[in-house]
Formats: sequence, structure tokens, C-alpha cells
Amino acid sequence: QVQLVESGGGLVQAGGSLRLSCAASGRTFSRYGIGWFRQAPGKDREFVALISWDGGSTLYTDSVKGRFTISRDNSKATVYLQMNSLKPEDTAVYFCAARPVGTRPYDRQYAYDYWGQGTQVTVPS
Repeated sequence: QVQLVESGGGLVQAGGSLRLSCAASGRTFSRYGIGWFRQAPGKDREFVALISWDGGSTLYTDSVKGRFTISRDNSKATVYLQMNSLKPEDTAVYFCAARPVGTRPYDRQYAYDYWGQGTQVTVPS
């Protein structure tokens, strides 16, 4: 069992930065890859980034490559999403989720067993 709590969201002007945190509890945190998804109003939830259980591999959706960086500190049971050069189209609720090691597709919601409650990021146009 893994519990996830996101924090760090807020309102930021276009071009600004935010760092989201995903704090986990549960003894098996280090066995899971952690992904970030986001959901804008009226849109489906979409994959943003993933980091492997050991931090050795990362994946990003094309729209955030070069602007967002995912990292993790297993000693603190925390995953971070550093978001730079934010755009209005980044406005969404951001969720972190835990994906067990294996072959489930990283960009599909069903591949993730545990989810946080989400944190709002707003970038006004």
C-alpha cells in the first residue's frame, strides 16, 4: 500500500516556475515508478512524466520536454516535478501516481495502482 500527497501547486505567471512534490508513505515506495499526470478543465487526464523506481530512467510527454524535470529522493520518499517556462496551457490539476515495476504502459492511467488527490496549477493567459 502506498499513499501519495501532492503539494506545491499555485498561481504563477507565464514564464515562471513551480516545483511540485509528491510525498509517499508506505514501506514499498521504492519499488514503484512514479508518474505525474494532469487534467485540464473539460479534458481527459494526460500523462506528463515518469521516473523509474531507482531514478535511473525518466520519460516525458513531448509538450513538456526541456521545461519540466522529474526527480526523486527515495530517502525522503518524495518525487518532484520542477516546472519551468510555464505556459497557460499547463494549467491543470496535477496528480502523482505509483506504477509497479513491470511492463504496463507508462502513459496509461490503468497502469498505476495508487493516486494522490491532486494539486492545482494555474498559469493565466
